[in-house]
Amino acid sequence: QVQLVESGGGLVQPGGSMRLSCAASGSISGICAMAWYRQAPGKQRELGAAITSGGSTNYADSVKGRFTISRDNAKNTVYLQMNSLKPEDTAVYYCNSDCRIAPTMIRVVSWGQGTQVTVSS
Repeated sequence: QVQLVESGGGLVQPGGSMRLSCAASGSISGICAMAWYRQAPGKQRELGAAITSGGSTNYADSVKGRFTISRDNAKNTVYLQMNSLKPEDTAVYYCNSDCRIAPTMIRVVSWGQGTQVTVSS
């Protein structure tokens, strides 16, 4: 089982920066794609950023150029660096893993509990 715990959320001013962390139990090295989703009240959950086990990344158009997803496989941790934050970035941010688990390589999808990010003056 993969357990995900997010941290680093809070209140930040427009134009500011914040880094979210997601710590995963079990190994994510080489077998898990990781992603950050976000959901604002009254809106559907949307993909913000994703990173494959090989390190390839993709971003939603709304965050491209401002957000960076990265992973430290030695620490089983994925990060989301958020720069030039806008009020519309306000949401609950959820860490997601999509893993192939040894030895059978079955697919296991896991979610963190979410962390609130509020961008406001």
